[in-house]
Order: sequence, then C-alpha cells, then structure tokens
Amino acid sequence: MTRPPFALLVTGAPGAGKSTVGAELARRLRAALIDLDPATEALTQVVAGLLTVDDLDDPRLANATRAARYSTIEALAVESLRVGTDVVLVAPFTAERRDPAAWSALLGRLESAGARVVLVWLRITPAEIARRVAQRGTQRDLAKGDPGWIGRLDLTAPVVPHLVADASLQPEQAAESVLAQLDSPQTQRNLC
Repeated sequence: MTRPPFALLVTGAPGAGKSTVGAELARRLRAALIDLDPATEALTQVVAGLLTVDDLDDPRLANATRAARYSTIEALAVESLRVGTDVVLVAPFTAERRDPAAWSALLGRLESAGARVVLVWLRITPAEIARRVAQRGTQRDLAKGDPGWIGRLDLTAPVVPHLVADASLQPEQAAESVLAQLDSPQTQRNLC
C-alpha cells in the first residue's frame, strides 16, 4: 500500500443504512469491516440477560455496555490498521460526532495506528427513517413503536470534520459518493 490505511467511521441515524453502506465501502476498498452490533452482540446479550433487559436501546443496557462495545471495535480497528489494512467501522458514534474532545481522543488513537481517519455521516430525513424501520421490522425495531421516537433522534450533522453521504441513495451510490469525496482535493483540506 502506497498510502496510509483509511479508517472510515460510518455514522447515522437508525435506518440510515450504516451497515449496508459500510459493507459496500469495505468491499470496494477491500477493507476490514467492523460493525458494532455484530462484533459485540454475543457479549451484549450476556449483559442484557444479567440486567433482564430485552431492548438494546434501553438506557440501562446502553449505559452498561457502551464503553466496552466501542473499545472492542476500536481495538479490532487498531490491530488491522497497524498491519496496513483499511478499516470501515460502523456505529452510531453519537458521542464522538457531538463532542470534539471525544472525537479528538478517538482520532488520536486511530491515527497513532497509522490511519487516515474520516468520519462519514449518512444524512437521512425523518420520513425515510420511519419508512425503512417499518420495512425492516427487526426485533430491535419493535421497541421503536412509539410514534414520537423519531422526533427524539439527533439528525443534525456532526460538529466535527466529516463527509456527507445521502442515505436516500442506493448503497452503491452512497459508497461511490464517499469514495469520490475521499479523492477530492477540497475534502483533503476540509478534513485536516
């Protein structure tokens, strides 16, 4: 590889297509795909059982597991980056996209492994979220039956440097948009 490895961090609201777009980016880059939910699901289920919680979004479970879950995917990313492998990390990254100090800490850890780190935000409308969540109908989505839950989501752009991809596009088109932006000189300046 003639360039530093990429660490692309894909973030967005529930239903934005983080996992699908992340997988497409990983396929095109031949990168390691590290998705928070599948990477930490077994251990999260153990903690959920101990807490007698069924909903992954329940604050009791989320608060008890967040640090460990994110630490797990970060450690996996660092090991891949150290051997020169691009990584695509898929997670909400809510704290990191809202808090410059949290972003800076994560950025520093990934950069210390030799990575060029880029946050990718999948922009989506509330109507599209509702449509997608209803369509996929997973067990986790059943807990989102409250019609007001979408209004409580933070759908604003990250406050830290990031690329924007339109989540209403097909996953292949969204990934293509991200890859085109990575090569743009304007992007190179804006992300620094």
